[in-house]
Amino acid sequence: MTSLSAIYVDDEMPALELIKNYCSSIPELRLLACFRQAAEALEFIKKNDVDLLILDIQMPEISGVDMVKMIPPGKLIIFITADPGHAAQAYELDVIDYLVKPVFPERFLKAVQKAVDYQKYLESSNLQDYIIFKSDYMVNKLPIDEIHWIEGCGEYLKIVTRFKQYMVLQRLNDFLEKHDQFGFIRIHKSYIVLKDHIESRNSQWAILKNGKQLPIGRTYKDTFS
Repeated sequence: MTSLSAIYVDDEMPALELIKNYCSSIPELRLLACFRQAAEALEFIKKNDVDLLILDIQMPEISGVDMVKMIPPGKLIIFITADPGHAAQAYELDVIDYLVKPVFPERFLKAVQKAVDYQKYLESSNLQDYIIFKSDYMVNKLPIDEIHWIEGCGEYLKIVTRFKQYMVLQRLNDFLEKHDQFGFIRIHKSYIVLKDHIESRNSQWAILKNGKQLPIGRTYKDTFS
């Protein structure tokens, strides 16, 4: 079982006590310490192995955002704040999740589970049946079979599923290089699909099992040979 060591930093004592109680009920989480001052937390991080930082954003002297910029890269971050206007900053810092107060236990558990899943993904050398990516200000976990197709949109790509579309800051070539072990193939300069999801094809179109038709680019016809 993957276990994460964590600290929580918030200048409000009621919030500290609440999140501390939430953490105590999550087996995969080891809450090492709580702090009301970011400076004390920064000193703790220098001397201890901390996987996950749960941070309030609005704190005196050193904000949660500033604190993230001061720690070594690679730490998992969950922001908690009373102001939803900080979402853009959270996105830029590549955090696991962004929670708005009041935080309820089910929502907090979901955020921690994302961190656990992401850590498993980083540590595993085996093939997984899902991908993890950042979209809509948070990290998302998506089963491979739910992906209908992926469309390139310049610097972004659009992951299309039955119920939702995700915009991801990544190029098609980079996505394919990272995930080609799952059976993704490029059929057009703008489209990637799972080979197993193709029902039939002709010289111009690939027909997916869900009925969607996608164009086959001239330079990608040999993909099917």
